[in-house]
Amino acid sequence: MILNTRHFGEIEIEEQDIITFKDGIPGFEDLRRYVVIQNPDAEVPFNWLQSVEEQELAFVIVNPFIFKKDYDFQLSKSVVEKLKIEEPNDVTVYSIVVVPEDITRMTANLMAPVIINNRTKLGKQVVLDNSTYHTKHYILEEIKNAG
Repeated sequence: MILNTRHFGEIEIEEQDIITFKDGIPGFEDLRRYVVIQNPDAEVPFNWLQSVEEQELAFVIVNPFIFKKDYDFQLSKSVVEKLKIEEPNDVTVYSIVVVPEDITRMTANLMAPVIINNRTKLGKQVVLDNSTYHTKHYILEEIKNAG
């Protein structure tokens, strides 16, 4: 399937790679089908969550464990059931990244991780209850503090 995108031009995706967000993503509830576009440079940890339905929409995403080694949360039973998670290995966790003009101020939303079940291709952005995490964690500061 050929997908026209704003940021990547025409790309070919496989139907089985499409992830369904039954509830959409907060603020984009009407858009439910996405694909993860891996960064061609393996050294760069940032990827994209590209909408299949809206070529203009792509979120920059990152594995939060890369810069926040102690990131930890529990998924509710309802989320586990909704995403049909059977094993921890089924799941990939991403954080949505905001990249401002000054990239040293780049932030990741750790309060609302994107959870993807790689086996069922179901996804959900989950807002963590009673979380000590915020919507804006400065990635470079986190890396510096971890080192």
